[in-house]
Amino acid sequence: MTDSERTEPRIDVIVSQPFAENSFVARLPGRRDCVVFDPGFEPRKIFTLLEAESLEPAAVLITHGHADHIGGNRAMKERWPDCPLVIGSGDAEKLTDPAKNLSSRFGTGFISPAADVLLEEGDTYAAAGFDFEVLKIPGHSVGHVVYVWKGGTPWHVFGGDVLFAGSVGRSDFPDGDFDQLREGIHEKLFTMPNDTMVFPGHGPATTVGHEKRTNPFVGRPAGFDW
Repeated sequence: MTDSERTEPRIDVIVSQPFAENSFVARLPGRRDCVVFDPGFEPRKIFTLLEAESLEPAAVLITHGHADHIGGNRAMKERWPDCPLVIGSGDAEKLTDPAKNLSSRFGTGFISPAADVLLEEGDTYAAAGFDFEVLKIPGHSVGHVVYVWKGGTPWHVFGGDVLFAGSVGRSDFPDGDFDQLREGIHEKLFTMPNDTMVFPGHGPATTVGHEKRTNPFVGRPAGFDW
């Protein structure tokens, strides 16, 4: 067995309606602690998985503060009060502001508990045996971050609503900017190895190489020789 096989994480996806949002549960072999990414509006689905597998969440890592990605935060904190909510500092205020997290558009006025940990570009966050590099990629949301794990081959990116399979995150929200989104993808994601796995906030997983070659919105940027 190779080192990469020994450290290959298990990634489970839980799809929450009504926006078909992906929450992820990541764990390493032989461990019972895990990390939960972006708990959506159906947190009971996450509970069912964790309880069935006898897993304990070590952290809730949030890519950005839009309501569909934070809808399960309160339930997670009520069930595991010592489990920290972690988010990039630039999106922290969205957790408790229904206008900024966009829930007021749908008449719900949803708020999450405040963050326990705020992250900045270049930080490393350790939980459940993982060391995640934090990269800020605005454009869909001003404080959007992605979490990069380089502990095995391939690398893993938990990317929220930045880069999708064949698409990108919307940039028409009040703090969106397509030029920033494209620049961040080109400079911070497309410079990673082609086999890097990207686990997006909606839709199927993809790879950096596939999106560089085929993505109709951001593929084949000038100056890259593929």
